[in-house]
Amino acid sequence: MTLDRYDRAILNALQKDSSISNLDLSKLIGLSTSACLARTKNLKELGVIKQFTTIVDERRLGMETIAFIMVILSPLNRETANFFLEQINKLPQVLECYSITGNKDYLLKIVVKDMPTYKDFVIDSLMSIPGVSRVETSIVINTEKRTLSIPTED
Repeated sequence: MTLDRYDRAILNALQKDSSISNLDLSKLIGLSTSACLARTKNLKELGVIKQFTTIVDERRLGMETIAFIMVILSPLNRETANFFLEQINKLPQVLECYSITGNKDYLLKIVVKDMPTYKDFVIDSLMSIPGVSRVETSIVINTEKRTLSIPTED
């Protein structure tokens, strides 16, 4: 897929503020409102724009602990992996889940209120999933950089 400068400008602006009005967006990038709206709709229909969302500050909601959990499944087969993913998708604490290479099978990013809640999550939710044989956790001390913006330049 080839994006021109207007498409990239739309994506950059929407990644900074998805609540920007079409009028303000069109002024910002130098297109008519109808052309801007058509391009935005096209980017969404093509799947380049997955969704418009709101980013919430987890700490302001009392979620003080962010952790990355590496999971090892046993046995590692399609049935175990599919069941694991079904269960993970039911857990609101899991923000992201990646299947990874190396000696671990999955990497989870979770958010919880505090360390006791983290412990309960691991024991009661994660380790209770059949097939989860081992987990290793790294607790986030401080977030140094976080963005959801994808670079649009070639």
